[in-house]
Amino acid sequence: MEETINRFLSMIQESNHIVFFGGAGVSTDSGIPDFRSKDGLYNQHDIRFDRYQPEYLLSHTCLVREPEVFFEFYRQKMDTRSVEPNITHKVLAKLEQAGKLEAIVTQNIDGLHQKAGSRKVFEIHGTTQRNYCMSCGRSVDADFIFQQQGIPRCSECGGIIRPDVTLYEEGLPTEAVMGALDAIHRADCMIVAGTSLNVYPAASYVYEFHGKHRVILNLEPLDVPLDPAKDLFIQGPMREAFTALDAVLV
Repeated sequence: MEETINRFLSMIQESNHIVFFGGAGVSTDSGIPDFRSKDGLYNQHDIRFDRYQPEYLLSHTCLVREPEVFFEFYRQKMDTRSVEPNITHKVLAKLEQAGKLEAIVTQNIDGLHQKAGSRKVFEIHGTTQRNYCMSCGRSVDADFIFQQQGIPRCSECGGIIRPDVTLYEEGLPTEAVMGALDAIHRADCMIVAGTSLNVYPAASYVYEFHGKHRVILNLEPLDVPLDPAKDLFIQGPMREAFTALDAVLV
């Protein structure tokens, strides 16, 4: 493992245009469960929601057809307002400040990268930190949905207030996608961390990278073709790699 970490550090040191692509595993050290692992959100039994498919509860269809169910699940499972960034979030912010990290592309909706201090973050699945009215488009603060009972309503027009999150069946935000792809195309190093690469189209972005080094960190092996000459796979908790990186950052 030490040899692998040292190779990771060497790749970071010789790169100047790094892009980080992260999934749910990035935030598990902050106490936020991922989705598909044995302890993940989709495998947590709750008598209120067990009769539903997990993906349905975070779908556009559920929001429109059964908004009471959608918002009950959302309030119970998606409130990350009091969660703090972990070592990975913090080191990425330092890497950006050092001028080596070009951008973060995240599938997460928790806002922890920005909370840690990162500024160039492409949230391709949106964020729980913003809400808006489905009728008039009025922006509402992050606390609004969690402070309401039942279906949250706009005080201006009475429309439903929804989170600015990309739900199942919805398209990804164009501006974030274009920014993410542009950053990946220009990168000389790509770090892929904490993602099963099972959620498309986001997972396909990994194959848009054509730079010098690609580092993949995950707890489980991934079915991703690797080039031994330029790719590195690190299996294990990503906090180990980022703690080591933190120690060498000036």
